[in-house]
Amino acid sequence: MLSAGYVLGCAYRSALPVYDVQRLCLVDSWMSSVIVGRSVATIAELCFVTQWALLLREMSWATDSKVASVASLAIVPLIVVAEAFSWYSVLTTSNIGHVLEESLWGICAALLVAGLSSSWPRSTKALRPYLLGVGMIGISYIWFMFTVDVPMYWARWIVDEASGRLYFSVWHGIADASERWVVSHQWNDWKSEVIWMSLYFSFAVWLSIALIHTPTLERRMAPAEDATPNEFGSC
Repeated sequence: MLSAGYVLGCAYRSALPVYDVQRLCLVDSWMSSVIVGRSVATIAELCFVTQWALLLREMSWATDSKVASVASLAIVPLIVVAEAFSWYSVLTTSNIGHVLEESLWGICAALLVAGLSSSWPRSTKALRPYLLGVGMIGISYIWFMFTVDVPMYWARWIVDEASGRLYFSVWHGIADASERWVVSHQWNDWKSEVIWMSLYFSFAVWLSIALIHTPTLERRMAPAEDATPNEFGSC
């Protein structure tokens, strides 16, 4: 269900892409408004990160990893905060919110990698290739976020500040994001968004689907627990 929420959200946003701060879209429709697109994105992204949390929770149960347990509890609240920063940016048009949002996504990916790494020593051999694959994807994502994405939004904010750009208040931003959209098919308007949108609406979707097929996890009991195999009942 969580994967379906993310996949359908990405399908909607890939068919009706929106460049939020600039209010640009490809299709002239209220369905392309920032307020609609951002709402869909919020639901989809919370579904996706909840998949991360469930994976970490299962890993912590299977391997007794405290790091994975803490990470599983932390990442969804952190992304809720990230979504609030995202809304601040798309409503006010100030990119500083996106800087904080993307930084939190990178931090959550780091928590995911840390949780999986801490589970490695007590994971089964069959599970290790899966952990390695997800871990490598996570490391690549962290690299992208902190070397490409966050610096991009930071540079945009610096340029806006230097030019004395006036930002909307949140309330004025709600009206603007609901009522104004600018149709553009010009490459120059969209080229800065192409990389992340392409990865987001393709690779990330397949990753969400792949998480459905996580290998079955079995609890690796400590020696003291081996003496009482019935402790976990039929589980």
